[in-house]
Amino acid sequence: MKTTTCSNLRRLSAFLLLSLFTFHSSLFAAELPRLEKRGLATQLIVDGQPFLALAGELHNSSSTSRAYMAPHWPRLAAAHLNTVLAAVPWDVIEPAEGRFDFTLVDHLIADARAHDLRLVLLWFGSWKNGLSHYAPAWVKADTARFPRARTAQGTLEILSVFSEANRDADARAYAALLRHLRETDGDRHTVIMMQVQNEVGLHADARDRSALADAAWAQPVPAALLDHLRQNRETLAPALRALWRDTGFKTAGTWADVFGRGPRAEEAFMAWHYARYTDHVAAAGKREHALPAFVNAWIVQPSDELPGEYPSGGPQAHVLDLWRAAAPHIDIFAPDVYLPNFTQICAEYARPGAPFFVPESFAGETGAANAFVAIGRFGGLGYSPFGIDSRLDEKNLADDPLVRAYAILSQLAPQILAQQTRDNIAAVSLDPQNPSERIKLGGYDLKAALFTGWRAKGVPERAYGLILATGPDEFLAVGANLQVTFATDPAGDDTVGLAQVEEGVFDASGKWIPGRRLNGDEIMLDYDLGTQAAARQTGTGLRFSSPQPAIMRAKLYRFPQAK
Repeated sequence: MKTTTCSNLRRLSAFLLLSLFTFHSSLFAAELPRLEKRGLATQLIVDGQPFLALAGELHNSSSTSRAYMAPHWPRLAAAHLNTVLAAVPWDVIEPAEGRFDFTLVDHLIADARAHDLRLVLLWFGSWKNGLSHYAPAWVKADTARFPRARTAQGTLEILSVFSEANRDADARAYAALLRHLRETDGDRHTVIMMQVQNEVGLHADARDRSALADAAWAQPVPAALLDHLRQNRETLAPALRALWRDTGFKTAGTWADVFGRGPRAEEAFMAWHYARYTDHVAAAGKREHALPAFVNAWIVQPSDELPGEYPSGGPQAHVLDLWRAAAPHIDIFAPDVYLPNFTQICAEYARPGAPFFVPESFAGETGAANAFVAIGRFGGLGYSPFGIDSRLDEKNLADDPLVRAYAILSQLAPQILAQQTRDNIAAVSLDPQNPSERIKLGGYDLKAALFTGWRAKGVPERAYGLILATGPDEFLAVGANLQVTFATDPAGDDTVGLAQVEEGVFDASGKWIPGRRLNGDEIMLDYDLGTQAAARQTGTGLRFSSPQPAIMRAKLYRFPQAK
């Protein structure tokens, strides 16, 4: 009897310990950085709170030297960044097969923590910019086990996406990295997201022409893809839908049967296989440590005509339907934007309510404007210029346009994140080719324009701004070289006036600290009052007459025109 009682007590103790472990594990998992739908937006949640990533990406090789990075960490923190994107090369962490060295990762985490910065790690595994330069030497040297892609011109220094050996070796290394993060950073959450590969896709041809690739081309199109095409037929990207339409919307057959022949069909084939490979790697990592994962895209350049002139099969906008069907473990499809039509490119990647992020783009004044647009117009999780360790004006850090923008955005982050969930936020980036935009926000019709108001000294080359509707007839606005006017929406007989305008800042606790109460010259834009009255305007508006961004709070009122 005594033996039975002791045995029962041991079983009860084991059950309680297991229950406690299970509870703790589920609680811990819930607190991992994650993506969460909040209202009308999907946001990045870090330590239980929405997080706005004011980020910068290091140059490719910067993270491999702690000594090189030592003087940069304090500058990055002083520049109002809260997140750094840093590469983790496969060849550095797995110098010999199965032998891992995470010294680089540990140094990055320790130094980021010391400067109160978060990390997004970029896995340079099988491909970086479509090339396999970061594969370990033991992979590069064994071409029989780890085959390369081929074109009609010859073998490329690119691991074939059709090799399971390539895929599985990459996935094992990536899983080991995520396991190490779970063990060393699991309770601190310094690392908040992962990028899986970098700008993947095949160069020099529309598709791989190795024996493995030829065999895959002759196989039937996977049923999962055909189901996705059928279910989303009317909403597919126009180029992909046209490709499928030209074969009569076939729902069975080989890749040539369903998509036809030629470079565009071959690009679709490559996109599916790059997505499946990348998803396999991402899934292996998430089984170890379920951090949000994204892929970035090399954007098609104006001079590019055919796939292969840009990386064929990468997550370009016109084949994203294939990636979404093939890669369920990829959370975000993110454009790397180095073209002037930033807003247009973002619109091709940002879907309403879905997570959106720009991991590579410009710094400087263009970067400041881009950051406002990515966050304010497209509900972005954040923004990241490339090469941040050499892109800031280190002699005059406080005057750097991106630093000034990040300083303002860090103040406004709580308000931005709150209004993203309600879609009560808008942003503009203007220049002489696009001098003004109309915005419907908070029940009003706003016009944001380059600052040309009363006493303006010429026309600025660039203006940008962010506007939040914070309550009935109330707005927060931040701008540079910008003017903002208000009218009723829908248009009516009432004229909209400024009841009160004040400039100010938010302190570290989020409390508004008012500065000047603005009136008189500081709100006048146009003294042609008769013309203004006929247009239901008062000649007044918010004046952001400097390239230095500033914050204003405005309270509006209405008065009727006499009948």
